[in-house]
Amino acid sequence: MLEGLKAEILACEKKVWDAMIAGDAHVDAAALSDGFLGIYPDGYSGKSDHVAQLSNGPTIIGYELSDIRILPLGDSHASLTYCADFLATGSDETKRMYVTSIWQRDSDGWINILSQDTPAGGPAGIDWV
Repeated sequence: MLEGLKAEILACEKKVWDAMIAGDAHVDAAALSDGFLGIYPDGYSGKSDHVAQLSNGPTIIGYELSDIRILPLGDSHASLTYCADFLATGSDETKRMYVTSIWQRDSDGWINILSQDTPAGGPAGIDWV
């Protein structure tokens, strides 16, 4: 059961990544709830902010997801956590971050309600106890 849920949510998550490669704001918007909350190193973001990043086209060239974990959060929610290695447009350096996305099932399928991205390595000088 968990492997099926994991595959289902991962397919939804990859639609968001693929939209960033294609620069497809419509696909990105369709994957996010109206109340979507993004938590990033530079602050909070809503759905409109997430979609707006695609207004000038693609934001990444490619990505690879690994160490993928699923955590059911009741009957209609699930958390997908993974490591993402990606290459942003205009960059020649692959970046790594850890992502947790919370998805909610409704009558139309799964919709992303929250995503938190944490750069790998953590800030210098912080003792992660």
